[in-house]
Amino acid sequence: MDHSKQTQYSANEKKDTGDGGSVLNGHFDGMVKRPSGGTGRAAAPQPPGAEPGSHRATSSVMESWKEERTRSVEDNEMSLPSLAAAYSTILRGLGEDPQRQGLLKTPWRAATAMQFFTKGYQEKIIDVLNDAIFDEDHDEMVIVKDIDMFSMCEHHLVPIFGRVHIGYLPNKRVLGLSKLARIVEIYSRRLQVQERLTKQIAVAITEALQPTGVGVVIEATHMCMVMRGVQKMNSKTVTSTMLGVFREDPKTRDEFLTLIRS
Repeated sequence: MDHSKQTQYSANEKKDTGDGGSVLNGHFDGMVKRPSGGTGRAAAPQPPGAEPGSHRATSSVMESWKEERTRSVEDNEMSLPSLAAAYSTILRGLGEDPQRQGLLKTPWRAATAMQFFTKGYQEKIIDVLNDAIFDEDHDEMVIVKDIDMFSMCEHHLVPIFGRVHIGYLPNKRVLGLSKLARIVEIYSRRLQVQERLTKQIAVAITEALQPTGVGVVIEATHMCMVMRGVQKMNSKTVTSTMLGVFREDPKTRDEFLTLIRS
């Protein structure tokens, strides 16, 4: 991904003025509405065109999230020979001889490695979260920061690596802490752009817990900027997604950003 500058969250960032949302890779990209009347309970996000309180429309979005899986272990086994053959073609195109000793097994190694780098396509969020959502009367911020992240730039097929910081404000339900890291792993182990990865993590947590708000910040180095192109060794890209009170309430957002930097 060619970023010549940071995508940095600002407290003065212009907010969307519409009430609608969009579907992003099977996820509803909508804001969690702040509770009205001081009830302390956030409303579920509504898909585009749905009437307020339309549980059926929201459920259909949730189903697409639960069923998301585009590759299986069996698919890996079947596609491995063709992937290896493709890497042999790449080696020849680079002017190399795939039959020389040092490269004899390289196509198979590279194909297997690429399947591992993109293993997130084999996993579903619902399989990870089903037994890790707990009823808990806790309404203070929960933060897990400095989660290591490795991904692959979908534009150049080179690594992206960095750290993810996640915070949410519970609404009578909490998630096992390690599952936040698992969500990061599932979405990062795919061909990605950092902006989409940030939003997918936030929306998955929102759909699973229906919290009052969610904040996700990613700081990452893109090898497509370090090894090629502008070749800026120390550049980092920072992206954020703020939903619910994290987006609407500056004090909540500032508390989150202060805590992840401490």
